[in-house]
Amino acid sequence: MPDPTIESAYAFLRAHTTADIRFDEHVRPIRYVIAPGGALVAPAMVAMLQTMDTVLFVPDVSEGAMEVQVTLEEFDERDAGDESAHPADRPGALADRWRIHHGTPPDVRWAYLHVDAARHETLVIDGEALIRANPLVADEAALCREMNQGRVDDLRRLCLHFASVNVEEPVMVAVDPLGIDVRGRFDVIRVPAPEPMNDADEVRARLATMCATAGDATGA
Repeated sequence: MPDPTIESAYAFLRAHTTADIRFDEHVRPIRYVIAPGGALVAPAMVAMLQTMDTVLFVPDVSEGAMEVQVTLEEFDERDAGDESAHPADRPGALADRWRIHHGTPPDVRWAYLHVDAARHETLVIDGEALIRANPLVADEAALCREMNQGRVDDLRRLCLHFASVNVEEPVMVAVDPLGIDVRGRFDVIRVPAPEPMNDADEVRARLATMCATAGDATGA
């Protein structure tokens, strides 16, 4: 049976795409994405790549933040990557995934942020428990396309009702069993699913139910 405290920590990490990163004596804001294989990916400064002591504070340095000890591994987006990996999990696709979420990267170097351990509330968690492949990767692009091409109003309602954020031009950029990511003008909004979604049919059914709930709440 899954440990509820670990599941809560994983959901917390998955629900964010921003953090403050501490390396040596420096603290900088950073934006990340979670790769289909589960790794964290972000543009990285040279100084970040050269330090051995790196911590993410998710979503920022504040009370209640998750502290994530990470090891950075640089990669080149022009590399072919592991041919056995899903195409969406190869270097070029990961850099594009970040751009789709966040826009123009602030640095030209890219890195995997391997999770070594994390502290969430009072619990210290081994990093392996927080690295999980996305079972929806094969259907992710199609699911996003379906929502973005014909259901933009539904995306607005979902963001307003389930995330309390009013988004004028929402774009769904990712989906995983715990929810969807929607890009707004300045940020990525997380719309959590009330129940896990383990395949494309479950995603479609769950989003339809959530859209109906949001529509009833707004009278639309």
